[in-house]
Amino acid sequence: VMITAEEAASAPGLPGRTEPVWPWKGAPVHALVQRIHQLQAERAQAFRRLEEAHRQYVRSGPHYDFPRYRGSVHKVTQAFAAASREVLALEAELAGPRAQPLLAGHVRALQQLEQTRLATVSSKSQGTPTLFQAPIPSLSALPLWVIKTMEAISKVLQDLRFDAESVE
Repeated sequence: VMITAEEAASAPGLPGRTEPVWPWKGAPVHALVQRIHQLQAERAQAFRRLEEAHRQYVRSGPHYDFPRYRGSVHKVTQAFAAASREVLALEAELAGPRAQPLLAGHVRALQQLEQTRLATVSSKSQGTPTLFQAPIPSLSALPLWVIKTMEAISKVLQDLRFDAESVE
């Protein structure tokens, strides 16, 4: 589950939660962009874990091990939520104190594309098989527009890196 900017902004004020200390406060813009790329690598790894969990789930048929699969999906969702919170914080840093609206716009677009990709993959892979319907055999069998979303993510990351180089 990806979170919105409003949810991220309101999260630190929840009772019992402390404000996180972000190691990039005061760091140069290129360090922020590098962290965004690291978070994207973590997201890619999470997608690979989700795909592997889905393969194991499909192989567990005909008595599908849905509880185990649901647990794997939950872990991946938590990883995405953590990455999402940090990406939103980095976007806010770029848009606000760093006064880098172009870079912040790239990060916002990246977050929206990732939200689309996660929602699509999750909806395709979380279906519980029925007597008449088997789960899809592989997440790689996703529609072309998911592939196009992944290509758009790569382009946004490339634009972010290029535009960040001109800042410093």
